[in-house]
Amino acid sequence: MNPRSRHQTARLSFPAALVTAATLLSPTVAESQAFRAHPSTQDPSLKVTLETLAEWEQELSNWGRWGPTDQRGTLNLITPEKTRQAAGLVQVGETVTLQHFVTGEEALDSQTFGPTRHWMSRVDPDTGLPTFALDEIQFSLHDGMLSHLDALCHYRTEIDGEYVIFNGYPQNLDADGCKDLAIDRMGTSYVTRGVLVDIPLMRGVEWLDPSTPIYVSDLEEWEEFAGVTIGAGDALLVRTGRWAKRDAEGPWAYGQGGAGLHASVLPWLHERDVAILVGDAVNDVQPSGVEGINRPIHQLTQVNLGLPIVDNGYLQEVAATASRLRRWEFMVAIQINPVEGGTASPFNALASF
Repeated sequence: MNPRSRHQTARLSFPAALVTAATLLSPTVAESQAFRAHPSTQDPSLKVTLETLAEWEQELSNWGRWGPTDQRGTLNLITPEKTRQAAGLVQVGETVTLQHFVTGEEALDSQTFGPTRHWMSRVDPDTGLPTFALDEIQFSLHDGMLSHLDALCHYRTEIDGEYVIFNGYPQNLDADGCKDLAIDRMGTSYVTRGVLVDIPLMRGVEWLDPSTPIYVSDLEEWEEFAGVTIGAGDALLVRTGRWAKRDAEGPWAYGQGGAGLHASVLPWLHERDVAILVGDAVNDVQPSGVEGINRPIHQLTQVNLGLPIVDNGYLQEVAATASRLRRWEFMVAIQINPVEGGTASPFNALASF
């Protein structure tokens, strides 16, 4: 049975997928900084439940859309024609980075899944001085300070007692990494149209307060404000102002209390055929406001839509440039490090205006 037909006939056990909806921080940190879901997430017109998500698992599914062996998901929407169109957006020749790299800082949002270390690899044992200019580095691909692109094997669901990932692949995971949908199976380079959604700018603030949800109405209000329409194959960049807040006030448990997309945005992302989603925090508003799961955006984008997402994208420079030029669409060039079996890659991307 191919992945698509299996998905159509099986009854999905959504709550079993919640084991992957882990928070970024330890329980000790979570207890020290308590956050509550925004009251608007419980409005009957916006509220999302586990039952809603279970329905959307099938209604929003892209399983089989690009064939039973596909491992790129919505990145397939970045076609040669889309790339040619994106290249035409380069008008003034200004380029900015979309990446924040790891640092040695020990903070609430740093070194969350493993230590960050940098050292010279050729050192004289007697003097302790480097004998040659060679060095090494160690860091977690999901570090809270690292802009990283999640592989589609990062999240899973459960069907008939088996763990399954996008397109119906079994989650073949061992000590060496993912066997399917790993980051090295998702291509190495993409050029597409990027669209920045800068909600703080639209609201006249430097950043959104922690736990502020972003709804479809906000995204469509931004389209009118900026004179853009988000469409198929686009890289959607959603700025909450995480980095501006951190620069001004220091680190906080943004993985527990951060602004981001509300789960009700999922059908809209599917309808618009977004190719890649870039947030400056964890994409999901935290807490999610959906009882029983804290990362519904992560869960359904990666498992059902096959929509790769970027956590911790650095959107400060692109926001400043877009505001100055009054242009919120531009060319985005993405390079993926093909880590064999990897669950993520550093997000090496540039925006050119």
